[in-house]
Amino acid sequence: MYARRRRGYFLMMGTCLVLFVTGCALVRLWSVPVAVGMCVVAALIPPFAAMVANRRGPGDRWWDDTTGDDRSDDMWDELDGRGKRDRR
Repeated sequence: MYARRRRGYFLMMGTCLVLFVTGCALVRLWSVPVAVGMCVVAALIPPFAAMVANRRGPGDRWWDDTTGDDRSDDMWDELDGRGKRDRR
């Protein structure tokens, strides 16, 4: 899952750079409004790229999710500064 998120992030950021550089270097010579539009679209892409890169995958451990392995969960609780969980 990490590779898929990373690939999506780099694809979106690459598109952003291509739009920005092409708009500023080439398109502005023929049409300034189109170049400005390309730069605006390029400016809107990075927040979405960040959301794609930070999206939670189904197998990812986040915050207080437990793994089901008592030893591992106790270790993570200790690292997070929490006491041991009450196992029932």
